[in-house]
Amino acid sequence: MKVFNTLVRGVEWMLVAMLAMMAILVFGNVVLRYVFNSGIVFSEEVSRFLFMWINLIGALVVLKDHGHLGVTSLVERFGERGQRVCRFIADLLTCVCCLLLIHGTWKQVIIGMDDNAPVTGIPMGYVQLSLLFAGIGMAGVLGYSLWRQVTGRMPREELIPHSNTTGD
Repeated sequence: MKVFNTLVRGVEWMLVAMLAMMAILVFGNVVLRYVFNSGIVFSEEVSRFLFMWINLIGALVVLKDHGHLGVTSLVERFGERGQRVCRFIADLLTCVCCLLLIHGTWKQVIIGMDDNAPVTGIPMGYVQLSLLFAGIGMAGVLGYSLWRQVTGRMPREELIPHSNTTGD
């Protein structure tokens, strides 16, 4: 578990670094345009690529923290067994979607390696790796959740993430 937490901390720091780089590029470009009537040629393209990475990797971190939006009003009314069945089905279907996403994205990455970005010349496959990285990470998080459910290691409090199960 310590390795997992270290990995998550590393991903969070990677997000911070990408956000800082994106902010510096965009702010620097704005200052250069308005003050010096020039600009950084690659700033928009690199910022767009960083934005894609930030969003997709951020979605992975949010999934790990159970922070995605969920409507639990019906599932909360079920007993523990019904909640376990619903959580298992939801995690399984989401994991299957992630596996399909990984498969399709891998094909796009291969194709994208022959297509370069217009300004920076970066192969578009590297940009599309963000979706592959996020898909693999999400499938891993969901696989771990499914494993905990099957082995009986998921307590009832975790069946409905971020819900108030006490009725208050």
